[in-house]
Amino acid sequence: MNLRVFKKDIEYFVGEFIDDCSLFVAINPHKNSDEIAQIIDEAVDLYNDLKSKANHPEGNKRAFYQALTKEMFEKLDALCEKLSTIVSKAA
Repeated sequence: MNLRVFKKDIEYFVGEFIDDCSLFVAINPHKNSDEIAQIIDEAVDLYNDLKSKANHPEGNKRAFYQALTKEMFEKLDALCEKLSTIVSKAA
């Protein structure tokens, strides 16, 4: 895996998630904005953590980046579940 492509993937996927959160707040400005802000903060922390880990690989690089990709999608999936729960409460 190319490091440059992986970093772009991090930016794309985490950025799209943050855009989804921002869109919900824009459409529903008075509903659960504090909870959404907390989720956005978690996404930004995830972004920073993944970028930091990507810049400092350990051991076999191929296996490291595969594990990091898996971690990224698992954590983004968990954040999506949190967002879905908040959105369904607001509906």
